[in-house]
Amino acid sequence: MPIIRTIQIDEDTKLGVWKIGEQEAFFRSKVAIEPEIHHPHKRLQHFAGRYLLLELFPDLPVNDIRVMESRKPYLPDHSYHFSISHCGDYAAAIVSRKAAVGIDIELAQPKIEKISHKFLGPQELAFIDPVRSLLHKSVCWSVKEAVYKWYGLGSVDFREHMQLQPFPFMPAGMLTCDFLKPDKNTRLYLHYLMDGEMCLAWVVE
Repeated sequence: MPIIRTIQIDEDTKLGVWKIGEQEAFFRSKVAIEPEIHHPHKRLQHFAGRYLLLELFPDLPVNDIRVMESRKPYLPDHSYHFSISHCGDYAAAIVSRKAAVGIDIELAQPKIEKISHKFLGPQELAFIDPVRSLLHKSVCWSVKEAVYKWYGLGSVDFREHMQLQPFPFMPAGMLTCDFLKPDKNTRLYLHYLMDGEMCLAWVVE
């Protein structure tokens, strides 16, 4: 299937979501990589994510992408900043010519409730909507995953290093996250949207 959603953030930054309905051969027509991934579906997700980068910015040198020890993909010449996420049959990507970015796509699943104490501190749990707790916590998780990918260097404590300011749950919105590490201390502004049980969150520094 083609891209099912695109958002033009500014003239240098764009994101997209792809619903994967193709076989691997379709993506290999443009993406000449050999990922060290043995699971067929995970490999398909990987190809779809790289292909989506080209749909957003056709000049992006996708075959020059390298991967850091933290598993963050990057371009050695930093001509583009990008982030990729996968979930089930979906791939999401955000690309910018000028700024660090992060994106995450998730499905609201009951396990989020069970592990929420591991990624949300007491002040964050206090503002969760009790009626729509699963969806609200899913947004929080997806937002923090997007911030984690924006940072890209690993070794991040989701409770201590990422603190969300209170925000009401809505199908789409904006929120603030304070990123608190000695090497990077900043306030980030993120956007998210819910489409059924699917949550998409992104950040542009």
